[in-house]
Amino acid sequence: MGAADFAWADGLRRAHFPPERNVLSAHITLFHHLPPSVLGEVSDRLKALCRGPAPVARLSEVMMLGRGVAYRIDSPELAAMRDELAEAFTGLLTPQDQARPRLHVTVQNKVAPAEAKALAEQLRADFVPRPFAIAGLAAWHYRGGPWELAVKASFRG
Repeated sequence: MGAADFAWADGLRRAHFPPERNVLSAHITLFHHLPPSVLGEVSDRLKALCRGPAPVARLSEVMMLGRGVAYRIDSPELAAMRDELAEAFTGLLTPQDQARPRLHVTVQNKVAPAEAKALAEQLRADFVPRPFAIAGLAAWHYRGGPWELAVKASFRG
């Protein structure tokens, strides 16, 4: 995310995500799991995608996640990048990653449905759709709680 959008989204996440479960900063998930054996190819592909311009994106609505709340991200360009990566890694994707994702930034998760609904209503009260900056792409190693950056590339075009 762009610096201002990251600060805003991460601040909301820190305020509303259960602290004991909040082991990540704000992010947009394109994939949940790619095999570590393809990290070199993931790195090459992310860097190649980032040689071009940043995808246009928009915060479009507050959405319920069942036991959480997120902001939906509408970005046909980012979705197309994700599709390109999914095609490149066909056969290696988990069932969850084979499905087309709903791009979003999670603010809260793993709470009681009533708590999530109350936050969604609060956030919807003054929500206005707006542009949202996408600054780059990254891949992370899951280490059982904390995450470790594996590769990061910024859009240059």
